Amino acid sequence: MTLLESPDHLHTLRESLKTKRDEYSKYIIVSSGTCGRAHGSEEVFAAFTGELEKNNDAKNMKLKKTGCLGFCEKEPLVIIFPERICYCNVTPSDVPEIVKEASSGGIIDRLLYHDSLTEKKVIHQNEIPFYKYQHQIVSGNNVSIDPEEIDDYITLDGYSALEKAILHMTPEQVIREIKKSNLRGRGGGGFPAGIKWETCRNAGETPKYIIVNCDEGDPGAYMDRGVMEGNPHSVLEGLMIAGYAIGSEKGFFYIREEYPLALKHTARAIEKAKEYGLLGENILGSGFSFSVEIHRGAGAFVSGESSALMSAIEGEVGEPRSKYVHTALKGIWNKPSCLNNVETLATVPHIINNGADWFCQIGTENSKGTKIFSLVGKVNNTGLVEVPMGTTLRDIIFKIGGGIPYEKRFKAVQTGGPSGGVIPETHLDVPIDFDELNKLGSMMGSGGMIVMDEETCMVDVAYYFIDFLCTESCGKCVPCREGLKRLKEILGCIIAGKGKEEDIRTIEGLGRAMQDASLCALGRTAANPVLSTISYFHNEYLEHIRNKNCPALVCKPLLSYYIDPKKCKACMVCLKKCPVNAIEGGKNQVHKINQEKCNQCGTCFTVCPEKFRAVRKISGRDRLRQMEQEEKTRAGERHVQ
Repeated sequence: MTLLESPDHLHTLRESLKTKRDEYSKYIIVSSGTCGRAHGSEEVFAAFTGELEKNNDAKNMKLKKTGCLGFCEKEPLVIIFPERICYCNVTPSDVPEIVKEASSGGIIDRLLYHDSLTEKKVIHQNEIPFYKYQHQIVSGNNVSIDPEEIDDYITLDGYSALEKAILHMTPEQVIREIKKSNLRGRGGGGFPAGIKWETCRNAGETPKYIIVNCDEGDPGAYMDRGVMEGNPHSVLEGLMIAGYAIGSEKGFFYIREEYPLALKHTARAIEKAKEYGLLGENILGSGFSFSVEIHRGAGAFVSGESSALMSAIEGEVGEPRSKYVHTALKGIWNKPSCLNNVETLATVPHIINNGADWFCQIGTENSKGTKIFSLVGKVNNTGLVEVPMGTTLRDIIFKIGGGIPYEKRFKAVQTGGPSGGVIPETHLDVPIDFDELNKLGSMMGSGGMIVMDEETCMVDVAYYFIDFLCTESCGKCVPCREGLKRLKEILGCIIAGKGKEEDIRTIEGLGRAMQDASLCALGRTAANPVLSTISYFHNEYLEHIRNKNCPALVCKPLLSYYIDPKKCKACMVCLKKCPVNAIEGGKNQVHKINQEKCNQCGTCFTVCPEKFRAVRKISGRDRLRQMEQEEKTRAGERHVQ
């Protein structure tokens, strides 16, 4: 391993690595982030290793493992370079055929992406709609980098931004460039990164600390995990540039315990950077020294809040503290401390290399650059999506996401994590940026985006997120602790059919009180899910309250299950599977559900054979009407013909 003691050493190494990379005519890339491994990518990689060793026609091929490539719906992914042929849902049994066709230039049609809109197969990765409509700055190099190999990152100009910053720019110049770019924090708050850096640099006390926030605890969100798993060196380089800018020689990675692969790749990146001399004393002969430590988070959602995270690093309970003095002035051990999100810091090297003017050409007036979203829920193409700020929700969900499965109707999308808001169909064409989402009663957050279809109950959605936040609140301040408990109680009553119309006014009052009086951002934004659903789906709340009816057929206390006598074939499957023996009937007799015994578990609905679909869910007034009709139909005892 060569110790890089000067910029010339770094340049020489980069050129030699590029030459070595050109020795192979083809590269086989296996996506192997957490999602890929969950679908068997490690087995696929092992199969390729064995196949390439015994195949004489594959001597010019190089096998590489990457982190997450974003298209989680189609994992494991295999990309053949330089053509960028993309194969989806690959299994170990597909490997020999892939190697054979890659050697001869052939294509395996059955493994290609099938575009459901055009009914055509797509050969190349960059022509698949999921990738075609993205603008990948932060995540773009993931396809070319083995996250455990520093050489891959250096080959693609990695650490050139660090070299430029520490050898050719003063700390003040670095801060001015970041301020000029208007890079706003990608962790949720959207605070300008350059102003935060400047505040910390101007703080009188030393030492100063710089921290990467990879605590990401939002349900359905995994943007930071994808970056850390796929390109940890980009975050490390951004961290070091930030450290240089604020006058810090010590950095921390705060990584949640539930991210073992991100933790592994980050530790490996730090180890390799130290071996090359890119971390430690007198980096590249610049006089700048920097060290990094990893802190493993204990899994508390509230620890993603800046002061709570810093308390955890100190070894204390991860609780927020009053910020009458900002953490940029008094953070870890009461020393100036700057906290930035993973994606924010991964963007920094691109800005330093390409300039603030380049960055400002992307995005909207007040929200520059790109943003990574985790697109999940009721959408065809789930995964990580990087788009310019200002892209509409419609383009993300329908162009990139491929629309709603099973031709269901889009109902809403929840953005910004559990403290975000729900946005209805009428606002699908709103451009996404920090300010526009706030106007809609939601927020950018860290980038979670959960799509919901017509079978989603908005009251149930509000209850789910309030319940999550109630559990995750640290309980330190009364407005958040007691406000969430009360919101959960009221929503629970509405779901159970025991709500009152005045409950809606109570919820709105509680929400405003929490926004005004809570200690940290968790409490101040916690009411967003319920307030936004009331705002956009007010009639759905009234339907639950007035008519004891859940239109989406989700809230179990308001549901009954009904066996349609015209469809029942007396197959006895539901009768045998019912855990409370609520199904009445027998061989050749149409079955009936005893509503007094039924506990609304839904087993009968689940097990009823697809070809019959005799069991139906009913709610509210429809329930009574169906039951009355059932009794008329079943006058006397009817046998299946």
